[in-house]
Amino acid sequence: MFNSTFKIVYFVLFMVISAVRKYFTSKQAKKGMAKEKRTGLDIFFLVINGIGMVIPLVYVFTSRLDFADYDLPDWVGWLGVLVILDAAWLLFWSHRDLGRHWTISVGLREGHKLITTGIYKYIRHPMYAAHLVWAIGQILILHNWIAGYSFIVAMLPFYLYRSRREEEMLIEEFGDDYREYKRKTGALFPKFKQA
Repeated sequence: MFNSTFKIVYFVLFMVISAVRKYFTSKQAKKGMAKEKRTGLDIFFLVINGIGMVIPLVYVFTSRLDFADYDLPDWVGWLGVLVILDAAWLLFWSHRDLGRHWTISVGLREGHKLITTGIYKYIRHPMYAAHLVWAIGQILILHNWIAGYSFIVAMLPFYLYRSRREEEMLIEEFGDDYREYKRKTGALFPKFKQA
């Protein structure tokens, strides 16, 4: 079933990240939505993103994708472990700071507030940043052209589509407050003040 240490480690890290998401998702299950904007394209991108996350599990549990393996030094895989641990921490931090305002789809909760503290003081989309960091770590840990790259190929179009829609909705809801917040913060990486 497992034919490498990195497959085992990746699976453990995948379970850690899944546990973080499940913990925060279960806390939000009964919270009311005030506004939700789900389209067919939203569902399409969620499915593609999910496929990008499942392909590595096919690689971990079977030998079907082994034909696409390539060799890199072990230190690259261990660097990937550290990168994915950073992604798990960033995902936890962003969920914790967003609290009850997190939604799986483009939407707003009842009594939704604009969160500009914690990690959101520095970047507007830390969950997407966490997914990007995870995707980079996946490339480093899974030395396979299909499994290693599947998540980044799936999540980049998802991010580009969803972040634009979310920001349009937040501008509609919070107006100039969101525009000012957007001006001060980076999307995925902190903005550095120019002297």
